[in-house]
Amino acid sequence: KEQKLFGKRIKELRKQRNLTQEELSEKLGVFQKQIGNIETGTTFTTMANLAKLAEVFDVDIKDLFEFDHQKPREEMVEEINDLMAVSSDEKTIYRIIKDITR
Repeated sequence: KEQKLFGKRIKELRKQRNLTQEELSEKLGVFQKQIGNIETGTTFTTMANLAKLAEVFDVDIKDLFEFDHQKPREEMVEEINDLMAVSSDEKTIYRIIKDITR
């Protein structure tokens, strides 16, 4: 489970920096297939590559393991509904969510 979460985190960080798997693999000095395997949770990586990933993404190594934000969909929907229920500006929240999902 943690390996899959790690893979999702790496993919998320890669996309945030507008990097392709190929570009990331070049920066790490590994084959592109290895990046794909890491992102799907099929394989893990070495300590040396963890350090390189942290450097490429400009984060601390511990930040590569930040999985708390990845909640189940049902839990996120419930939290959004709770926010809407207590907000005095639900129209703005709705517009933000709608814009993000475009």
